[in-house]
Parts: sequence; C-alpha cells; structure tokens
Amino acid sequence: MTDLTKQYLETVKKRNPGEAEFHQCVEEILVSLEPVLAKYPEYVETGVVDRLLEPDRQIMFRVPWVDDAGKQHVNRGFRVQFNDALGPYKGGLRFHPSVYIGIVKFLGFEQIFKNSLTTLPLGGGKGGSDFDPRGKSDNEIMRFCQSFMTELHKYIGADVDVPAGDMGVGGREIGFLFGQYKRLTNKWEGVLTGKGVGWGGSLARTEATGFGIVYFCENMLKANGTTIKGKTVAVSGFGNVSWGTVTKANHLGGKVVTISGPDGYIYDEAGISGEKIDYMLELRSSGKDIVAPYAEKFAGAKFFKGEKPWGVKVDVVIPCATQNEIQLDDAKKIVANGVKFVNEGANMPTTLEAMKYMLDNGVIMGPSKAANAGGVAVSALEMSQNSMRLEWSFEEVDEKLKGIMASIFKACDDSSKEFGMPGNYIAGANIAGFLKVAKAMLAQGAV
Repeated sequence: MTDLTKQYLETVKKRNPGEAEFHQCVEEILVSLEPVLAKYPEYVETGVVDRLLEPDRQIMFRVPWVDDAGKQHVNRGFRVQFNDALGPYKGGLRFHPSVYIGIVKFLGFEQIFKNSLTTLPLGGGKGGSDFDPRGKSDNEIMRFCQSFMTELHKYIGADVDVPAGDMGVGGREIGFLFGQYKRLTNKWEGVLTGKGVGWGGSLARTEATGFGIVYFCENMLKANGTTIKGKTVAVSGFGNVSWGTVTKANHLGGKVVTISGPDGYIYDEAGISGEKIDYMLELRSSGKDIVAPYAEKFAGAKFFKGEKPWGVKVDVVIPCATQNEIQLDDAKKIVANGVKFVNEGANMPTTLEAMKYMLDNGVIMGPSKAANAGGVAVSALEMSQNSMRLEWSFEEVDEKLKGIMASIFKACDDSSKEFGMPGNYIAGANIAGFLKVAKAMLAQGAV
C-alpha cells in the first residue's frame, strides 16, 4: 500500500468513523488504483479522487408508520447520492435490519464503478431503511413504503436519481413506492425501476442480475480456456439473484449443487434443476427465510444447519447471498478443494483477507461490481423503454444484457493487462470503472 493510499484511507476513516463496510470497499478500490494514479497524477492533483471519496449528499430521514394493530413505529430511511458525473444517480433500495449509513455508503460507492462498467449513462447511489419486511402484512408494507416515499420523493426524479429494488425490496414494494410517488408528484415517469411488466417494467428484469452473473462467468471461463458446461457450481443464497444464477447456469450446461439461507445450506448432488428451481421461488415467497424444507421435499438432498456451502468440492463458486460471506477460513476451504474460479454475485461477498488468499493461491475471481452489473444494466434499459414509451421482448432485452456483460468482461480484461496485472479482473474492474468516471469529473471541473 502506497503512502498516498494510506493518506486517502486515513481521511475516509476519520470522516466516516465506524463504517467498516465502506472502509473495506474504499481500500480494495484504492489499492487497485495505485498504478493508475502513478501514471495519471492529474487525478490526484485536481482533487478527483478526494471528490470521488465524498458523496455528493447523504440523506437520512425518519419513517413513521402504523402496524395492523394500530401501534406506531419509527424506522430510519437513507439515500446516498454518491456521484453523478456519468448520469443520474442509480442504485437500489435495501430494506433490512442491518441497514445503516455505512452499508448504504459502501453500496453506493460500489455502484459508481458498477454503473460505469455497464457503458450506460448512469451515476452511482444507494438507499434503504432498517425496516424489516419479513413477517409484515401487505398493508403494513404498503403503509411503510408510502411513508418512506413521502420523504424520499423530494430528492429523486427520472433525470435526477432513479432508485430500484435490492434486498427486501421486490416488485410489491416497488409498486407501493411508485404509486405514492405518482400521488405526490402527479407525474408518471421512469423514476423507479423494477416495476411490473405492463406498467413500465421491463421483461427480463427479474432474471437480469442472476443471468448477468452467469454471462460474466462464462466470459471469464472462456478467456481461461474453458466454459461452464459440465462444471459443478456452488451457489449461496436462495433469493432472486440466486434463482436467476441457478437458472442460467443450468441453461449453459452447468450443474448447481448448493443453495443456502440464514439457517444453513442445501447440498444436492443430483443438481438443482427443473422443478427444484421452481421450488426456490416457493421458498423465497414463503417469508420464512429458510432453505431446510428443500431437503424434506427432494430425496437425496442434504441440509447442513448453520453452515455455509464453501466446504463443498466444486469447480466454480458463486456467492450470491450478502456482503463478507466468504471469510478467510472459507477461502482456505475453497483453495483446499481445488476450486479455480470464484465469481462474486452478491455485493462485496468476500473479505479483503479472503480475497488476497484466493488470488495468492491462483484462484481466478470475477468481482461483484462487474459480475452483478446485469441488474442495473437492465434497469437502465427499463429507463430507456420508459422514455421512448416502448416495450422490448424478453429475447431483445436478454440479448442486450448478454452483450453488455461481454463488454464489461472485456473492459476488466483489457485494463488488467494494460496495467500489468493480467487475469486480475478485480483490479481490472476497478481501473476501468474509475477511468471513465475520473475523465468525466476532470472534464466537468471542480464540482
């Protein structure tokens, strides 16, 4: 780590105390950028990096709501508008008890680079609340979403900031949020993505993140002389991203043998395919947040309570659950099992120590900010369809997504080679994403 990187990190930690996830994300990116800043000192001298590390604005607000029993509750709402050098702020809303300003900033900072890599005109932002939608009735969720949007609508717009869904925010929540936005502004515009098909939503948006993860993985494997066909794959999580990943991995000839939840993981040696993929949707919609019933339903499947699937011997690992789910001990198991490819599906699912260990031991890694950019890419396609008052077919959107993911991989590959780190797609993604944003910031002056 250079003295300059240490200086930037010290400033970030001083300005943002106690925000471990944000600190981790910044450190990973800054270390990757060291050869870039040595080659292009103007990004340091003009304060581009200093400005990039500080959000344009951080919005925090109270969200009061009333449950079905008439009891009043208060949650916190957040929106961090991080950088709009390339276009309007774009990033999801996460409803989960773990949400606090540090999580939102980490996700928003990552989003800058992810959106830059898509080649589409999008800035980076993120938002959410510590509200937990699990176990709530539809009416309780509607009242919460309406209260949340009553405050948030002041800061967003189709050409300003376009939120989407994330953990805990699916089609139901987007519908309630959009309805309240229309009610308050008297505008029907593409201010939220992830809307329902038939009222502004895009076909293939539900599948986009998971499909994009596998498209990126396939490009990465092909660049290293192989394909996903015939490979065994360990996937974590069982929500929308995992479902899309399992579905597309099957389409391309891979065999997924694990999924997981907060209660543990499932190992299905026969492979998760056909009706088993459909059952993932039932598990997700049950609201129980557990995967154990899978082993009860399908003969031969085994459930491992309280464990993660990283000890299973496979060819490819795709973590799709949450941040920092692969710790150093997990990385050691992955390496010991001879895994050659780890493709990150969730946002920052690997700790810095685990990442370094795997890279040092020859594991080829696809970074989340590149691999899971398919969701935001199709969100941008939804914005385009809204602006043009058009609706593209599933096949058209999927083909565009496939091309975007190929372009993202090429940018990561080219940048890793240009700066003397061939095959280090983590560094390549950070560099390619940064350079596009930095050039725009430099051109737009000290704003």
